[in-house]
Amino acid sequence: MGMDRNTVIGFVLIGALLIGMFYINSRSNQAYLNEKKRVEDSVAATRPKVDLTAAGLDSIKADSLRKVKIQEKTPFQSPGVVAEKLDTLENTVVKMIFTNKGGQVKSVELKKFRTFDGKPLFLQTGDFNKISYRVNSGVNQTVDVSDVLFTQGEKKQNADKTQSISYTIRDSSGKEVVTHQFTLRPDDYMIDLNINLYGPDKLFTQNTMNLLWQTESRQVEKTITYERLQSHVCYFYNDKYNFQQLGTGGNENFDKPVDWLAINPQFFVSVLLAKNKFLTADVKWVVPPDSLGIVSQVSAACRINVPSGDVATVPLQLYFGPNDYNILDKYNNNMHQIVTYGSGPFSFVKYINRHFLLPIWDFIRSHVASYGLVILLLTLLIRLITSPILYRSYVSGAKMKALKPEIDKLKAKHGDDKQAFSMDQMKLWKSAGVSPLGGCVPALLQIPIFMSLYYFFQANIALRGQGFLWAKDLAAYDSIYQIPFHVPLYGDHVSLFTITATLTSLLISIYSMSNMQDNSNPVMKYMPYIFPVFLLFIFNNLPSALTWYYTVSNTITLILQIVIQRYIIDHNKILVQIEENRKRPVKVSKLQERMQAIQESNKKIQDLKNKSNRK
Repeated sequence: MGMDRNTVIGFVLIGALLIGMFYINSRSNQAYLNEKKRVEDSVAATRPKVDLTAAGLDSIKADSLRKVKIQEKTPFQSPGVVAEKLDTLENTVVKMIFTNKGGQVKSVELKKFRTFDGKPLFLQTGDFNKISYRVNSGVNQTVDVSDVLFTQGEKKQNADKTQSISYTIRDSSGKEVVTHQFTLRPDDYMIDLNINLYGPDKLFTQNTMNLLWQTESRQVEKTITYERLQSHVCYFYNDKYNFQQLGTGGNENFDKPVDWLAINPQFFVSVLLAKNKFLTADVKWVVPPDSLGIVSQVSAACRINVPSGDVATVPLQLYFGPNDYNILDKYNNNMHQIVTYGSGPFSFVKYINRHFLLPIWDFIRSHVASYGLVILLLTLLIRLITSPILYRSYVSGAKMKALKPEIDKLKAKHGDDKQAFSMDQMKLWKSAGVSPLGGCVPALLQIPIFMSLYYFFQANIALRGQGFLWAKDLAAYDSIYQIPFHVPLYGDHVSLFTITATLTSLLISIYSMSNMQDNSNPVMKYMPYIFPVFLLFIFNNLPSALTWYYTVSNTITLILQIVIQRYIIDHNKILVQIEENRKRPVKVSKLQERMQAIQESNKKIQDLKNKSNRK
């Protein structure tokens, strides 16, 4: 196995891993699309045609009547409160609108971010989003607090520069029953929610609150299909972090304490946290039709222990913000694990990303304005760091190439007797001090770095909205031409960075093949050309940051390969070293002795079979 063959094998292995990952993701996405279409067609076939406008108005009227009836029943209607009233709290990063209907957050705008088409980015908006729970309102009567009009919000500017707003439910005598107090800190995406309960033993049965959290993620990225593939339902359960992909929908039941629950639509995240943990939780999520522009809808039913006493407080927190490792890590509650810096068989690369690549990335981008150049410099640095590994691979290949004339003689000597040839080839390598795995192992060692960068650029929110050359957004695919129809597996656009990544991969393959000492194997002969073709289809819909990175990485690899092979490796010196190795006693390990014994045993058996056949 020679130098350039090892290089090719390394790239083929990396390609196979990427193809496998893409295939799994594609199958999951296709299954989701097929199932969704089947359900929609089934529903459409059985659903009577209705006037959507009239139906919508009827629904609003019915909802209003229902709420009026609830408020007529409950003694918790505060005097003088007859209409919904909105209030606002904001700092430098978020703007939150609150409503006294249910005493909760109505919408959240992230002030430093925009949607893919430049509109304000609302992480929470719409009637689906709410926090609610039922309390006892009378004999055999309960009421959902999300249907109750709280008193008008009381805003305060506190001495510690925090802002707070409080909403209260009062009984018919004006006595406090429930208070929701929200506190927002400066420059913070996290908001505290303290639910203060007056007479909790009367409000709840068995001191248990059944809280419902509903949150809806609307499309904010360029392609809703890719946004869903990168979205997860996340949770910290039983002191362990885990996540589920959206798929076509699903559910999770937790029978042990849960610290927090989250929905992570690619680059942003909404989290509900319980400071004293949820006792149990049941989470369900659905994936609406693409036409609605909704990535997912999540409903979480959580059981919370309510302390006894005259007054009890249930401390909760809500996080609405970017899925940024540096921000999430500061909260010290394991939310940083939401950032997908590695998963599945490559989950270990998240440690490389967190503790090695991210600090380097932050240092470079603090000195370089263009994110495209930051990617270039980071890739250049990584390739230079790994160049000694590449050098060893090429040196091993050079030794193999120097022995090629002698190996050719062995092939001619043994003809079709591959076993005898293999034994003599091993002896030749040992005498020359050459390891057959000397080139493969260094190539394999590069795979963790390769895969860590693959995850790093997909999960890095800093790239979102950053343009470079012709790419308008490094977190989405670049497009230089929109195809008027959809090409299977390829898409409906042409990504120029995908083309440059493919061409540079092809150049590496051509150069490697031209230097390969043995290209008689048809599989090895054509495989290097097949891999770039796969890249053309795999990369076309991936973020341009990734395809730009692969372009840079391939270019650096090709340059290093040419420089090392032509100007650094001294082939005459290698020949001298091989001859010196032959003069030394051959050291054979126990494993090599066993392998040699097995080969010799197999050789004897094969010789006996050949003699028997001749007779």
